[in-house]
Amino acid sequence: MNSNPVIEHVAQGVLTLTLNRPDVLNSFNGLMASALQTALHDAARDAAIRCVLLTGAGRGFCAGQDLAALALDEPAGVDVGGIVRAQYNPILRAIWTMEKPVICAVNGVAAGAGANLALACDVVVASTDAYFVQSFAGIGLIPDSGGTWILPRLVGAARAMALMLLGEKLPATTAQEWGMIYRTFEPAVFREQAMALAVRLAAMPTRGIGLTKRAVNLGLEQGIDAQLETEATIQTEAGRTHDFGEGVRAFQQKRKPTFTGT
Repeated sequence: MNSNPVIEHVAQGVLTLTLNRPDVLNSFNGLMASALQTALHDAARDAAIRCVLLTGAGRGFCAGQDLAALALDEPAGVDVGGIVRAQYNPILRAIWTMEKPVICAVNGVAAGAGANLALACDVVVASTDAYFVQSFAGIGLIPDSGGTWILPRLVGAARAMALMLLGEKLPATTAQEWGMIYRTFEPAVFREQAMALAVRLAAMPTRGIGLTKRAVNLGLEQGIDAQLETEATIQTEAGRTHDFGEGVRAFQQKRKPTFTGT
């Protein structure tokens, strides 16, 4: 078995990052967190990478923090906040600030920080046999990895609070019905369909997609007047890209555009 905690594979402009600790449902330790941080930061700077696809090895996506890695016998207790700051927050920030599409393909259980890592991605697809669970309350913790910010915005405060307090498993099919994720696919075609979506996005105008991410993220925090000006400002930047010119020329010439991501 590959010993790398995160397996990287590049094809057709898509960087596939596979969490690779399947014996513990890809739960995080420091090594895997560091590897994922590095991979995401490298992808953001690599012009050849037009889309990132995040998934898990084996039968689960990610079960959150590897509790077996915690030193519970420390006199001052476990500094869980320190783990969040060092391991998870940099990953979430890397996903949010990367001006490229990040797809999460949830192939099984997504629990705790693993669930919130998935939901932080731009497009989330899941196998129909996958499920999400906010498992924090069962061990006396609060949802982290952006969960208290992301989940209420996706499903509303009432449903989010119930999921976080009760820690119930939410089937991926229900998550799709609630608007929490984009789509589900049957297990037999799940990985194929996720990759097809990633390849499709990788062939699109990468700069425009990145600027869309920037605008949406800003829109979550400001009023309509400020957002209208934000749209105009960012649209000016988008209008100066090579891909905008290519898109217009292709439309005028009645042909399929060839985008370069610039």
